[in-house]
Amino acid sequence: MPTADLVLRGTVLTVDENRPTAQALAVSEGRIVAVGSSADVESWVGPETRQLDVEGCVMPGFVEAHGHPLMEAMVLSDAMADIRPVTLRDADAVVAAVRAEVTARGAEGAYLNGWDPLLQQGLPEPTLAWLNAMAPDSPLVIVHNSGHKAYFNTAAAARAGLTRDTPDPKGASYGRAADGELDGTAEEIGAVFSLLTGAIQPDDYPAMLHAELGRLNRAGLTTCSEMAFDPAFRPVVAQMREELTVRLRVYEISNAQMATDAVPDNGDDLFRQPGIKIWVDGSPWVGNIDLSFPYLDTDATRIIGVTPGSCGCANYTAEQLTEIVGAYFPRGWQLACHVHGDVGVDTILDVYEDVLRRHPRTDHRLRLEHVGAIRPEQLQRAHDLGVTCSIFVDQIHYWGDVIVDGLFGPEHGNRWMPCGSAVATGMRISLHNDPPVTPEEPLRNISVAVTRTAPSGRVLGPEERLTVEQAIRAQTIDAAYQLFADDIVGSLEVGKYADMVVLSADPRAVPPEQIADLEVRATFLAGAQVYGTL
Repeated sequence: MPTADLVLRGTVLTVDENRPTAQALAVSEGRIVAVGSSADVESWVGPETRQLDVEGCVMPGFVEAHGHPLMEAMVLSDAMADIRPVTLRDADAVVAAVRAEVTARGAEGAYLNGWDPLLQQGLPEPTLAWLNAMAPDSPLVIVHNSGHKAYFNTAAAARAGLTRDTPDPKGASYGRAADGELDGTAEEIGAVFSLLTGAIQPDDYPAMLHAELGRLNRAGLTTCSEMAFDPAFRPVVAQMREELTVRLRVYEISNAQMATDAVPDNGDDLFRQPGIKIWVDGSPWVGNIDLSFPYLDTDATRIIGVTPGSCGCANYTAEQLTEIVGAYFPRGWQLACHVHGDVGVDTILDVYEDVLRRHPRTDHRLRLEHVGAIRPEQLQRAHDLGVTCSIFVDQIHYWGDVIVDGLFGPEHGNRWMPCGSAVATGMRISLHNDPPVTPEEPLRNISVAVTRTAPSGRVLGPEERLTVEQAIRAQTIDAAYQLFADDIVGSLEVGKYADMVVLSADPRAVPPEQIADLEVRATFLAGAQVYGTL
């Protein structure tokens, strides 16, 4: 009988409904070959088997169903300054960081990420005049923490080749003054990304990606999606294939040509492109999500530039979305659609229903991303269509009080990110962090989904809470399902890859509010330890 390469003994949280908890598991050639009691794996032990008695808990490696690791590798590198609220909360410190970066970078230009006036209260308005005063002679680009807006000075516009005659990218826009000149703002991905071309040197990128993989493994992640994939990354990822310590599932940005060189049946278990990404609307923190109800008229909404009475807006018309989805879906692609506002949800569900009627597919796993303001009847409609939602529940931890008091009021704010209503339909959901918007913190996601506690300590919509077991599924097997990877990862079962995380305690056995503070002691990809010192 063959022997195992690795045997782990201890509390094993399998996320397998047939055997939720085990005492041990055995791994051979990267795959799980036995799960059960200590006696069940004993026959797999040989003289070369690495045996570990684990204190704490072994569970499936976490799955980030809506991440941006290829982008975060750049944003959190030395090429850009990190001014996110998780790094700098004080407005004066943010402004000082901008000034210091401009001075340090000189002619090469300063690029910063994380501007957030809702959480960094007291920030100045980043007008073109202010940006030009901060950097009169060199490029300066500041990306909003949401990633949906950027501010740039005149020198940055010149470097990017932007003029008053530059057309707006499809689904995005450059702000303009009354005379038609650029006003130093860019909204949505197509406009924001074009401003960052001067920030990164291609030769520096492999080291950036190595650092990012380390961050993901330290958080216990073994599978991660890239939800704004640019095909230009394909060669560098292929070059680094043997060095990947996280499985990547990438979603290519829909383009003006509505075409891709990839085919749906592509890649392998380590790297694969399952689908295409679309943005129906923008960010609640910028004011451009497509709602049926207005933003409040408060200091918070005035700070982010929302016109009183505004219900936000969409990036595309229904006709444009029909054209985009109709171009990709019949070719076999999964679609993942960013949408926060409830009107935007209605629009994209209409589009999905239409394309499914014209091009039926039994296992399409069409996706909606974030869905902050989605209503219960919309969740039921989505589930009935076979549509699944990836929910950004960590927003409650950072912006929960602002959502209720500053942006939407109790009626709509308390229901923000309604995980409970989603699961009640029978839908398989995922929880995500949308990094670098919030850090990769899957354990916090689980905790927030169960407690729904805002920074002040108030609980938002207790009826929308998940059980610990439901939240764990949403960060493991159900997240893997959304990525068409649940057949190989997401639970600890015989035949699946031994992608595992070792925690300091069983998250089912500690108070829910303490789950976020559990320690990731080790991470394994296909049985190889990629983080930790066990």
